[in-house]
Amino acid sequence: MKNILRQSLENSIKAKEDFASSQEKNLILLVEWLVACFKNGGKLLIFGNGGSAADAQHMAAEFVNRFLIDRRPLPALALTTDTSILTSVGNDFSYDDIFAKQIYALGKKEDVALGISTSGNSPNVVNAIQAAREIGMQTAVLTGGNGGKLASEAELVLNVPCDRTPHIQETHLWIEHMLCWLVDERMFGSLVNE
Repeated sequence: MKNILRQSLENSIKAKEDFASSQEKNLILLVEWLVACFKNGGKLLIFGNGGSAADAQHMAAEFVNRFLIDRRPLPALALTTDTSILTSVGNDFSYDDIFAKQIYALGKKEDVALGISTSGNSPNVVNAIQAAREIGMQTAVLTGGNGGKLASEAELVLNVPCDRTPHIQETHLWIEHMLCWLVDERMFGSLVNE
């Protein structure tokens, strides 16, 4: 068990380091997009499935409530939380449409759409990114492996170059926390490093 623990820790750290060395510019660009979005009256719409759905909710909570500092709430919405919408769209149309219909209903040109998919191939995330592009929203995705179909659909791809799902997801959480931290830094001034 100790070997498994050590190997998992090493692989998780490597996934984060590989992402940071290859995707730092994209991460910083997404921070700039979000700062501009929030300053211009837009909102962040976040979506994904399974663990990525939990990430969407977690990230929305960090922006609406707080990350490290008390500051005004920032408008972020996880499209994974309204069970009546999710189940009615899934039942009446298709599970592949659960996020796209919400993008069409709630999305505005000044908003940012952030899709999260470990494989990069989740049909409902792909469809939502396509819907957001139709509206004129900026589109970004968190993916893993080779980026899947989303790598060619979104304007901005933050891809974790790893093929192990747990380590991709661990890196996604780190990216999400960094987005919250860096947006706070840009909008509200320097934070104390902990």
